[in-house]
Amino acid sequence: MPNPKRRHSQQRSAKRRTHYKAAAATLSTDSTTGELHVRHRAHVSEGKLFYKGKVVAEQSPIKK
Repeated sequence: MPNPKRRHSQQRSAKRRTHYKAAAATLSTDSTTGELHVRHRAHVSEGKLFYKGKVVAEQSPIKK
């Protein structure tokens, strides 16, 4: 494998890393409950687990 002959500067590494950004999570409102939740994830509302506006489980899973 080829290796660099000399050390890269810190500025050169920083230029490469400028485009690494954290993206904000996309939120949407549930049609049945009206709650804000992360898209494409099930969410708990009033003790029930909802996904795509439908009840998936009557009792929410226990978080540890």
